[in-house]
Amino acid sequence: MTRIHEIRPDLDEGIDRKVLAQLRARFLALNEGRIARAIEGLTPRQQSVLSLLPLFFHVNHPLLPGYVSGSTPAGLSNFEPDAHVLAEAQRLTRSFSYKARHGNPPHPIHGLFLMGSLGTLAQADHSDMDVWVCHAADLSENELAELRKKCQLLEAWALSMGAEAHFFLIEPTRFVQGERDAQLSSDDCGTTQHYLLLDEFYRTALWLGGRTPIWWLVPVYEETRYVEFTHALISKRFIRADETLDLGHLAHIPPGEFIGAGLWQLFKGIESPYKSVLKLLLTEVYASEHPNVQCLSLRFKHAVFANQLDLDELDPYIVVYRRIEEYLKARNEPERLELVRRSLYLKVNRKLSAGQRTLGWQRLLLERLANEWGWDQRQLALLDSRSQWKVRQVASERRALVNELNYSYRFLTQFARTEQTVSLINKRDLNVLGRRLYAAFERKADKIEFINPGIAPDLAEDTLTLVHSPNRKEPGQHYWGLYNGSLTALEWEHFAPIKRSRDLLEMLAWCHRNGVIDSSTRLALHPGTSDMTEFELFNLLGSLQQTIALPLASVEEKYLLRTAVPNEVLLLVNVGVDPLKHHRDLNIVMTTERTDSLSYAGVRENLVLTLDQVTLNSWNEVIVSRYDGPHALLDCLRGYLNQLPPTQLPRLRVRCFCHNRAQFIAQRVEDIFDTAQNLLLGQLNHRYLLQVQQHYHVMELAPGQTTHVSLASQQALIDYLSEDLAGYSPLHLDAMALEDHDLALLLPMGLPDCVQVFYRTHETFAELYVLDEFNALWQQRLPFHDEQSLLVPLQRFLQSIIYHRDARSPLDPQQPLGTLQTLYYQLLPSGSGGARRAEPRPAPQAPANKPLYDVQAIISKNAPGQGGITLYCNQREFSELEFGDQLFAAVAQEIIGQRRETEHYRCYITDLDLSGLLGDVQSPSSLYLRYKAELEQSLNEALSQV
Repeated sequence: MTRIHEIRPDLDEGIDRKVLAQLRARFLALNEGRIARAIEGLTPRQQSVLSLLPLFFHVNHPLLPGYVSGSTPAGLSNFEPDAHVLAEAQRLTRSFSYKARHGNPPHPIHGLFLMGSLGTLAQADHSDMDVWVCHAADLSENELAELRKKCQLLEAWALSMGAEAHFFLIEPTRFVQGERDAQLSSDDCGTTQHYLLLDEFYRTALWLGGRTPIWWLVPVYEETRYVEFTHALISKRFIRADETLDLGHLAHIPPGEFIGAGLWQLFKGIESPYKSVLKLLLTEVYASEHPNVQCLSLRFKHAVFANQLDLDELDPYIVVYRRIEEYLKARNEPERLELVRRSLYLKVNRKLSAGQRTLGWQRLLLERLANEWGWDQRQLALLDSRSQWKVRQVASERRALVNELNYSYRFLTQFARTEQTVSLINKRDLNVLGRRLYAAFERKADKIEFINPGIAPDLAEDTLTLVHSPNRKEPGQHYWGLYNGSLTALEWEHFAPIKRSRDLLEMLAWCHRNGVIDSSTRLALHPGTSDMTEFELFNLLGSLQQTIALPLASVEEKYLLRTAVPNEVLLLVNVGVDPLKHHRDLNIVMTTERTDSLSYAGVRENLVLTLDQVTLNSWNEVIVSRYDGPHALLDCLRGYLNQLPPTQLPRLRVRCFCHNRAQFIAQRVEDIFDTAQNLLLGQLNHRYLLQVQQHYHVMELAPGQTTHVSLASQQALIDYLSEDLAGYSPLHLDAMALEDHDLALLLPMGLPDCVQVFYRTHETFAELYVLDEFNALWQQRLPFHDEQSLLVPLQRFLQSIIYHRDARSPLDPQQPLGTLQTLYYQLLPSGSGGARRAEPRPAPQAPANKPLYDVQAIISKNAPGQGGITLYCNQREFSELEFGDQLFAAVAQEIIGQRRETEHYRCYITDLDLSGLLGDVQSPSSLYLRYKAELEQSLNEALSQV
């Protein structure tokens, strides 16, 4: 006897037609409930569109929308319009009368299905109607052309009715084979997501008419025998061939699809992160289960077979959320789960805070979720006021979103490395996407951070106050502070600034790039000891608006295939400085316009005291560099010439708004730069005369040159081997140089273009050795708990360095992900005594259930007496400008506050930017490791004091 609540048709034991009819009835009942929900959220005219579509594909009639000709394919399988549909058509055109077709006329339209948000928790007034029009395989090219024309006409008619509809022609046999002509929804990235799109179709699509999917009738436990099962259903006549259509099964999803889906959602997430978070997390869930993926459509089908037909729990968005919630709770990642909840809430966009009243089933379901999550009115009010969010809230939210996007990219990249089926196309796309993320979100010295990737619609402030004030954390130094509102000199000290900057141009560029200051913003200025005037401030902002015209256009892929080059350059001379005031001891009076601003009135006193260079490059990065001191002009000129591409010059603007001789100073500087760059283009050899010398010591060894080492002192030898190299240099050691030392085993193993990590464990500590890509040595002794905690932080750091290096290099589509290979070896035996062998080990993997904590360091080259270290803990900024000599203590407090464990353990730097010191030169990994070790020592000393 068949159990009513759960149906289990079995191929081996026999299939019951009544059972199949019951199953189909359950799917149709669920479909009917979803359509009722969809209709509830539509206007009367939109409801007409939805109800009339099956009729328009069933008949050709000159009076109906979408008519092309009498030969256009028409006839929807198993469809006869009911009285309601015919009444709708009569209201549309009174002259229409329906005549049923008798006999056995052809029905080339096999099925109509609605994809998208309609009928779901996320349905909104502007939700699209993506309609799959499944048709017969034997349509001619002319018939297909007419059908496409009909779809175009119906899209135009739907738009006139207030509905945005898109029609996609599907031939089921070709679809099963992975062949299709175009994207199949307005949110579809193409053919790289066949199975994931099918998964979404089966769990979300609304059946509008025609044949129903045969997939409905195949039990989950028979998915792997799908072809055999469906063949039996038809060949043994348990169902009629014209009752169902076959779009394929989901027994296996190729790993390349997870990469394709992740790429697409990450690409969209750069500008609209909230919309991508749910799909990115679902992709991660699926990929983490590979190859045994239990996709949501199979869970959905299992629920229907078990007669669990709760419309709320089977809502497509609730199903996705529940699966992600299950995954993140198992991994103990509550911060990511909260971000998912916020993303879902903002996607649904039904405001629940007090005073915000919207009715309907969506609100009731969302209220149930919010109560389940423990959200109070304060939390709801904050989310509901998203359109009014300003800098502080946006910056906080950006931290979580950028963390998630970067994590997803790292996950995808690692997944791509471990799967052998990933194509070169995937690798190329991953590399290009990595550059998009780098350009949009990666921090580096002098780069202006963009804080609002689709989080809030408008960050512009009505009134702001700019203050130049002494820095109590750094005696003798000053900084610029940006404050909300119009504050007096007595008021601003009692408020925390929105932002601090050492230099005004960095502050103004940040305000402009992020839309914090626009044409309506009123600015109050407290210039302090600077010579800044309101006139100059107004003109500085105008120059920035002219150079960086917002909004910036999306970066074309062809530019990402190359290294970034400057497109627009703005030079601002003597910002906030009056040169004559600084040279007032000259007692000189201006006499003629011909006076050289660089050699004023015949006296060799340079009136160019500071230069601020603002660069917009081909990746839409905004870079602000400051030059001051007696050699400011030459330093700026050298830096400018070194970054010029070999062909097209950037657009150069030179501006000066200081109190004296501004126009002539600007013109003179512009002439010098024009002359220099013309000379550079004419004689490229001059470029190398202007190269910036690296500040660190480089051993004078040509690439490939051999180093012979024989020193009495092992420590002297180790120090010698740790010096940076200009290129790869193999080592040949005398036998006695390192007798019974680990290095005697590992040094001869050095390989070019490869970072090699060696480790040897002792009872309470471990020795780490790294041979970098040039064969320079780095060594560190660390407390030892287990191999994972020893190696994962180092692996994360090295991957970050490789990521930065690859992002700044020309892209070779044939190269694998991460052009610099990292290899790991364990030195054995453990304990004391000399190592006897080095055994290869796989790259360490971060624990799946332990969230990773990011600590990024940026080191800038500032003036003497000015700190240049900025640390970011999970995207939160800590700078020497704000904390002075208490920087590491403040960071230590933050880290301890974020830890759930009471045990004290080491903190590691996971990312490091040295571009402020070294420029964009490709620096060896060992140099980064030395800076990393020094920073970690300071940080862990501070941790020990907490």
